[in-house]
Amino acid sequence: MVKLTYLAPAKLNLFLHVVGRRSDGYHLLQTVYRLLDFSDQMRFTVRDDGKIKLHNPIFGVPTDKNLCIRAAQLLQQESGVSLGVEIFLEKCIPMGGGLGGGSSDAATTLLALNHLWNLNWSRARLMKLGLSLGADVPVFIFGENAFAEGIGEKLKPITLLPAWYLILVPPVQVPTAEIFASKELTRNTIPVKIPPFSAGLGNNDLELVVCLAYPEVARHLEWLRRLDSTTMVAMTGSGACVFAEFVTESAARMALASVPIDMSGLVVQGLDRHPMQEFARW
Repeated sequence: MVKLTYLAPAKLNLFLHVVGRRSDGYHLLQTVYRLLDFSDQMRFTVRDDGKIKLHNPIFGVPTDKNLCIRAAQLLQQESGVSLGVEIFLEKCIPMGGGLGGGSSDAATTLLALNHLWNLNWSRARLMKLGLSLGADVPVFIFGENAFAEGIGEKLKPITLLPAWYLILVPPVQVPTAEIFASKELTRNTIPVKIPPFSAGLGNNDLELVVCLAYPEVARHLEWLRRLDSTTMVAMTGSGACVFAEFVTESAARMALASVPIDMSGLVVQGLDRHPMQEFARW
């Protein structure tokens, strides 16, 4: 029996452009992913009987729909391994907020089981498998900040300046599929070239659609944009979370101290690499 603790970090989309749409309906994107020092925690106990179990299911998410379970089942099926696993998931990342928690959990599951089941799959092979679970899964396996194209699977490493983020969590969950299906969504933003990357490079094309449908997101963004000393304010992913970027921790914490009582927020540091990089044998 082997039991270890792994981290599944959150991410921000520093910008997100919708530049087209494929014939199969998938949207073509450009985005910059920033990993964060804010994680779900996961533990895995290898089983000899091939069974895959989640010990603490997430309220409102059927076990068979949980991305951790789906990731483990998919890897087991594709690798032909006879081992199973018990998964213990401690959720810290808000759900439905655009911070990538579910995708990161799935990626960490693949990385952990690749190690614990002694599969020795390459990172590229795991990324390809992860893409079938969700467009955000590959970047967490990639393991560093990245410029992404395609549907999110074409990744190039990118160097970002050190930064701290004040993240606000509006009291709503935004369904990604609903936003991408919206008639108000523009899908013809002119592609950008990276590098170089700068804070003023782009915005989130989903932001206007989300703000129209979810006024709470618009209210939280409006409050952030009144702050001083920010280098960037935006919504991440398809929402609902919004963020302001700061050069220093002290500036971010001063802003957090002024957050209205009816808003919820946290301060986190941007990472350069996935916290489990060395242990996961990148």
